[in-house]
Amino acid sequence: MKRRGEDYKHWSQVAEEWVAWARKPNHDAFWAYRASLAAFIGRGNGKALDVGCGEGRVSRELSACGFQVTAVDPVNRFVRAAIDAQSASHYTVASATELPFDNARFDLVVAYNVLMDVDDVPAASKEFRRVIRPTGQLIISIAYPLMDYAHFASKEINTPLVLEGSYFGRKRFEGVEERDDLRMHFAGWSQPLEAYGIALEEAGLAITSLREPVPDLDHGRNHMARWIRMPLFLWLKARPLAF
Repeated sequence: MKRRGEDYKHWSQVAEEWVAWARKPNHDAFWAYRASLAAFIGRGNGKALDVGCGEGRVSRELSACGFQVTAVDPVNRFVRAAIDAQSASHYTVASATELPFDNARFDLVVAYNVLMDVDDVPAASKEFRRVIRPTGQLIISIAYPLMDYAHFASKEINTPLVLEGSYFGRKRFEGVEERDDLRMHFAGWSQPLEAYGIALEEAGLAITSLREPVPDLDHGRNHMARWIRMPLFLWLKARPLAF
C-alpha cells in the first residue's frame, strides 16, 4: 500500500474509529477467534514482524506467544496507538510494499487482515519473502474471499447465503458497520483466493497450512453465530522456497 494511495487515505481518515472499534472487548470479530489465532501462531522466541499492525492487538498476541515483535503500519496514528498500548518491542511507520528492513531479518511475518487493504498484493508478498529468514514462516489472515461477493439473506441463523455478481475479478468494496454505539467504515479490495495463491507462489512462498476457523461464541458473541455455518476468515501459513 503506497503511503499516499487510496487505502492509506481511507485508514488515515477512520483511524480513530478503528482504535475504538478494535479495542472494545468482544466487539469486533477478532475476539471470537483470538484463542484459535494464538494456537495457530504457536509459541516462539524469535523475531516477528506484524505488518499492518493497526492499534497493536496482533502484536500483543505475538508478544504473549513469546516473540520479540516489530510493529509496522503506514498510518502514524495506528503506530502511536500501538506504542501507547506497549504492543511490541519496536515500531516503524512503513507500508507492506516497502518494508525498511534487511533481508532475512525475521523468523515470523504476520499479515493479519491486511492484504485486503493492499493495492499491490504481489509486491507485498515479495517483501514478506525478502525479510523472512530461510527457516522462517509467514502467517496470513484474510476475509474469506467468497464472502466479499455473498451475504446472508437475513439475520436469522439458518438464512440462505446469497451470491451477487461474479466471484472472479477484482473490485473495490466499501461498507459501514454499526453496533453498540460504535460505527466503523470499512474499505478495501475483493479478489478470489487464486489471486492470493499466485502472489505467494510468484514471491517464492509455499503454502504449508490452511485453516477455516470457527468462532468462539462465549462472552455474549451471539452476533457471530452465523459464522458457524460459513467461514468468515481464511488463515494460511507459508514458508520460503529456496532460490
